[in-house]
Amino acid sequence: MEIILKEDIIGLGYKNDIVNVKSGYGRNYLIPTGKGVIASESAKKVLAENLRQQAHKLAVLKQNAEEKAKVFEGVALEIPAKVSVTGQLYGSVGAAQVVAALAEKGIEVDRKIVTMRDAKQVGDYEAVVHFHKEVEVKVPVKVVAENPEVLEAPVVEEAPAAQEEAPAVEEEIAEEVEDFMEEAATAE
Repeated sequence: MEIILKEDIIGLGYKNDIVNVKSGYGRNYLIPTGKGVIASESAKKVLAENLRQQAHKLAVLKQNAEEKAKVFEGVALEIPAKVSVTGQLYGSVGAAQVVAALAEKGIEVDRKIVTMRDAKQVGDYEAVVHFHKEVEVKVPVKVVAENPEVLEAPVVEEAPAAQEEAPAVEEEIAEEVEDFMEEAATAE
């Protein structure tokens, strides 16, 4: 089903784009919420005429988006998070934490235009800020340990003696089960 989008939807398309979606998604979500209309021939002609008339406004919007993007030059984020001994995060770092870190630097951004794959380990990631269909800014994000002493702690391994004793204990249990089964059989 072809739909003409009436607003930007991250991951699907931008305003005035014609996109193919599954019919259920179009009929049950996009059209009833006013986020899209069916792309009939007449709707496509109206869209083309509106785009022709709005070409100047669209150029101004793109220029404004480029000006906003200039603020992000040289911006790199370092987000602290609690981690386990193995470097796994308790939880994850996503777009909401990126927006909060940007706000601390004095850069206000709507969370809806920021995308980032959730970070579940300490390391380097990349967040993308979508200002305009043609203007996107990639912000490097470094997730660091809030409690680095945990990562430096030695990992406790099982004692080799305990590993050698395991088969002997299993044999003892197996013998006890056999004895119990024999007693149960003779009791009947």
